[in-house]
Amino acid sequence: MPTALELYEKIRHKLGDEESRNLLEYISTSVEKHAATKEDLSKTENNLNMKIEQVKSDLELKIEKTRADIIKWMFLFWIGQLASLIAILQAFFKK
Repeated sequence: MPTALELYEKIRHKLGDEESRNLLEYISTSVEKHAATKEDLSKTENNLNMKIEQVKSDLELKIEKTRADIIKWMFLFWIGQLASLIAILQAFFKK
């Protein structure tokens, strides 16, 4: 990868001194402006980890609520089955 000086020498013949310098300054400024530092990446990673933990805790709460609802409906089903069985047995033994 060429250095800035080597790049300047290569484009100076076609663009001229001032235009070559302006182009390299623009490229350098753009790279600095858009380059992420380790600190930026660390902050982003921490934010993502916090969001993941929040979503995880929300899902755990929803799963626990759903589990409680399923257990409630299972007991109601069993009570209905037991009542039906008792009614059938009573009808069968009355004859």
